[in-house]
Amino acid sequence: MGDLFMIWVAMGICCATLSASAWSVSNFLMTGPQAYLTYTTSVALGAQSGIEECKFQFVWERWNCPENALQLSTHNRLRSATRETSFIHAISSAGVMYTITKNCSMGDFENCGCDESKNGKTGGPGWIWGGCSDNVEFGERISKLFVDSLEKGKDTRALMNLHNNRAGRLAVRATMKRTCKCHGISGSCSVQTCWLQLADFRETGDYLKAKYDRALKIEMDKRQLRTGNSAEGRRAPTEPFLPSAEAELVFLEESPDYCVHNSSLSFRGTEGRECLQKRPGPARGEQRSCRHLCTECGLQVEERRSEVTRSCHCKFQWCCTVKCDQCRQVVSKYFCTGPQAKGRAQ
Repeated sequence: MGDLFMIWVAMGICCATLSASAWSVSNFLMTGPQAYLTYTTSVALGAQSGIEECKFQFVWERWNCPENALQLSTHNRLRSATRETSFIHAISSAGVMYTITKNCSMGDFENCGCDESKNGKTGGPGWIWGGCSDNVEFGERISKLFVDSLEKGKDTRALMNLHNNRAGRLAVRATMKRTCKCHGISGSCSVQTCWLQLADFRETGDYLKAKYDRALKIEMDKRQLRTGNSAEGRRAPTEPFLPSAEAELVFLEESPDYCVHNSSLSFRGTEGRECLQKRPGPARGEQRSCRHLCTECGLQVEERRSEVTRSCHCKFQWCCTVKCDQCRQVVSKYFCTGPQAKGRAQ
């Protein structure tokens, strides 16, 4: 399990539906308000959705969101301050906020429901606020409580993490969509009632991936980067950074070469990774994945063929079954391999 999973285990987040993570309640949460135990399952689910989205966004990248990099606190001396770290913090914070907000609107919490604070007010020409807007204020508050509390440090790295946690929460707000319902005689839509809804979490992931691609490197005094460096009290997360960059991802250190194995970072490199070769119509990242993961890293692209059996020629028969033939098909997959694999038959 990655460090992020271990942190949640240490926190004692209970989530029976995530058997792979095997989270359970511990003394950490018991030290806080008992009411917050209500949200632990949703927090765990939100953190998991952030992990899954991270893996989706980086599936064809050299750094592919490995679980050993999933840590949210400064307890580890080897923890980096790269742009990848910034994305982990942002997407995890966003995932928790998103899930809490969704559960709130669905009525899963007794003390939370729709945001009706604007209902009845004019929103724009021909429409007014109404309906059930997703309560992002509540989701943001709970996400901040849980995720930011993991950050125990008071150094520049910790402030960077808190900044990126906030950027993730702002991304959830930025991707919300206005949904409207028409009113009027015979569907004339003379007046519309509108409310704000969460977008699909994939849109939040896409939004943060774009932020990652143009993340800002902050130049700080190297003396401030030492793990364990304490300040007199914690400053506001945005204080050391550009005031206008609160929604941007920021990082302090350049990323290492993810092509190669790095035992100190527990990164295996790209050798052995699968890539896509000459597939029509996929996204740009998939089209160039073999070149990006293999060739540009000094590796070769190796084709491996296997025979699979699949259902084919399926026909519906009255009534009411579907009968299929079993067809065998040769499937090719492509992998990054080192020079020693040249000419080897697969």
